[in-house]
Amino acid sequence: MQNQITLEQIQNFKGKYPKQLWYLFTVEMWERFCFYGMRGVLVIFMVDKLLLKDDAASLQYGAIQAFVYAFTFIGGIFADKILGFKKSLLFGGIVMILGNLLIAFAPEQLFYYGIAFSIIGTGFFKPNISSMVGELYHEKDNRRDAGYGMFYAGINVGGLLGGALCVYLGKYHSWNLCFLAAAIVMAAGLITFLATKKHLGPIGDSPLKAMPTQKRNIREIAVYIGSLLSIPLIFIMVKNTAYTDYFMYTIGAIAVSYFIYETIKLGEISLQKKLIAAFAFIFFYFLFNAIYEQSGGSLSLFAKDNLNHNLLGFSIDPNIVNNSSNTLFVIILSPVIGLLWLWFAKKKLEPNTLIKFGIGFLFLAASFYIFYYTKFFANAEGITSLNIFTFAYFITTIGELCLGPIGMSIITKLSPKKLFGMMMGLWFLASAFGQLAAGKLGAEMSKSNEGATLLAKLHSYTDGYYKLAIYSLIAGVILILLSPVLKKLLQDVK
Repeated sequence: MQNQITLEQIQNFKGKYPKQLWYLFTVEMWERFCFYGMRGVLVIFMVDKLLLKDDAASLQYGAIQAFVYAFTFIGGIFADKILGFKKSLLFGGIVMILGNLLIAFAPEQLFYYGIAFSIIGTGFFKPNISSMVGELYHEKDNRRDAGYGMFYAGINVGGLLGGALCVYLGKYHSWNLCFLAAAIVMAAGLITFLATKKHLGPIGDSPLKAMPTQKRNIREIAVYIGSLLSIPLIFIMVKNTAYTDYFMYTIGAIAVSYFIYETIKLGEISLQKKLIAAFAFIFFYFLFNAIYEQSGGSLSLFAKDNLNHNLLGFSIDPNIVNNSSNTLFVIILSPVIGLLWLWFAKKKLEPNTLIKFGIGFLFLAASFYIFYYTKFFANAEGITSLNIFTFAYFITTIGELCLGPIGMSIITKLSPKKLFGMMMGLWFLASAFGQLAAGKLGAEMSKSNEGATLLAKLHSYTDGYYKLAIYSLIAGVILILLSPVLKKLLQDVK
């Protein structure tokens, strides 16, 4: 296109945010509606309709989430090397819609088939839209953090709406309607992208643009066909969680080896140090997710059975609170914490990114101690306070906001442009391993559900949350102590 907007025109925008950010914000908002809506109902659906035990449902949840995020690494590489971000996102969105429609048609019979489609779709969709946000800014543009903060808010607006609506539809109306809603909003996101992608100019175009059209098309079609042919294999691995570990350890070894290969290949020590620093952030992000992601697993089951329905005098389903309170608090607290960092910066007291990560772990530790503390408010039957539970999520959110928005931003700052997709894929792969670990931790806590009373279940879960609080505290202290060493690797990046 002769009149296509140039990258320079996009990056030389006036004001705080480029207009393209709002388009990507909207697309991501609808995709996250679909994702968080699905995430919030997975274990409930598996326990109530597929009749899995709590520990089996937690393992299944961890496996599904692990595969979802693991395939973002693969999708990121295919986008970097063959498809480009735009085509990858479009393909991923279509496959996600098909997956949700399959489950909506016959939830109990086609659940695992639909999940397999959704895993592939999310893998091609998720890392690439995040990478496109990074390309809206010059490398030295200090407005990038604010842009990712706003983009993060879009994630959570979608999460809030999807988290509440899908739980409500599934538990009180029909599971068919629940999964159909996820498909409809994903379609809305895809239509939004198609209507606005012209404003992205060259951002997200195929990296093989200079290649002859026929040769490029063959490679792109091979990616599409290969991805769809992998769906039966994913179906087998997701349904049988024993295979999950083998797959994850294999993909993990391949990912680390590929990262090392690309790092060595750069040949420039300055860039290599930055990538090593990025990898350190990614590792601690994995640890954070292993604890934080109890929200979709053990905390969802805990909310289902062990919480009353009283929140500040109003009657509300605890699973809606569990699935939506975090995203609501993110929307409320994001601007507050952003202003707080600005105030600290004016006073020359703002902590660096490393310390912010460490502080995030300390708040995570405090929140899981409060989840543990709910046991002291329980009645004789083992039903405890939804108010205390919700307050714990408030504290969790503060910890998340200390590292979630700046995490994606720091990865793009530390990564060479040609490795954006791979590094964002590694970021989400850390989530994959975190989800897998979260599922295993949740399964250990859930074992008390086999014939036990609600009171025994309460003690099993809360004692598990106490241990997670200790792990978070240790990780936060270690990260803060290591910050001087990691700061040298960051060099000029802040």
